Amino acid sequence: MKSLSRRQFVATGATIGAALAFAPALKSAQAAPAVKLLVSSSMQKDAQTSAHYAWFERFASNVQSSLGDKVELTYFPNGQLGKEADVIQQVKSGGVDMAVTGSSNLATICPEFGMLDYGYVFDSYQHAAKALDSGVSEQLGKIIRDKTGVSVVGWGFHFGARSVYTKNKLAAMADLKGVKLRVLPAPAFLQTFSLLDAIPTPVPVNELYTALQTGVVDGFEHDPGTAIDGKFYEVAKNCLLTEHLFSPMCAIIGKRALAKIPADLQPAFLQAARDATIGQRDYAVGKAKETLDKLAQLGVAITPVSPAERKAAQKVIADQLWAKFGEQYPATKPAFAVIDQTRSA
Repeated sequence: MKSLSRRQFVATGATIGAALAFAPALKSAQAAPAVKLLVSSSMQKDAQTSAHYAWFERFASNVQSSLGDKVELTYFPNGQLGKEADVIQQVKSGGVDMAVTGSSNLATICPEFGMLDYGYVFDSYQHAAKALDSGVSEQLGKIIRDKTGVSVVGWGFHFGARSVYTKNKLAAMADLKGVKLRVLPAPAFLQTFSLLDAIPTPVPVNELYTALQTGVVDGFEHDPGTAIDGKFYEVAKNCLLTEHLFSPMCAIIGKRALAKIPADLQPAFLQAARDATIGQRDYAVGKAKETLDKLAQLGVAITPVSPAERKAAQKVIADQLWAKFGEQYPATKPAFAVIDQTRSA
């Protein structure tokens, strides 16, 4: 057996020592644990019927492409993590990392978002896109971030405008009088439908099917994708095509969740969300007519609303609600101005 000289032994020991000292750091760099984020949705995990998942699917693919396994997303559909209002509070506090939800639900933690819930504030999704991208999303995003720490990382669309679905047929908007209509528990919804003489009744979306069956409500207002996704058309087989709301669908992340993502990874993460929004919007606009057609095929009787009825309703809501809201929440006035400036003549 060949022996080592003292000089060789010292040199070898130094080399081994250096390698051992470096090994933990190397192992740590190579095996840095993935950032794990929980993403909540009240809708199904099906991009054909769920606008939420249509956004998430694109987002997850973009994150995988740009960040690999450094960020791990787990999607919880069908309200598995709780009711939407509760989940949004959890995103704010850090109990849930992310959520895909309607902009309407964000008014529960940031009342300024309620401006997007007033009937006929947007004329179409084309108008909504123009307004959002001309400053509305930036203005409202700053307000909610400063107030709550929650960041809106995606401004997508639902599969069609919100209209009214009822068990009994309505022939015109005047027939809304006295109808118990499920709405979100947000002031703008309550005020809008009170003004239209309905009886607005807040019910969690995951309790709506039973509420329709038992007569707690006579109908609901929502987008056609949700009517299919929740199978609500099985009970409410009539649609009054009011198209009163082209509200955005938002993807949000809490302050604590965003802080989990290393600073050098955040730009790619946020870009993945922006790119998902662009793709999802185009997809949603295409799905809107397809989804409404599918509702008709499923046996839903669709009754159109005349442009004159819409314009009359818009004027009443604008005169009595929009201006008052702007006075109550002055920070929203610039956003209302952008919406008016981007409206087609």
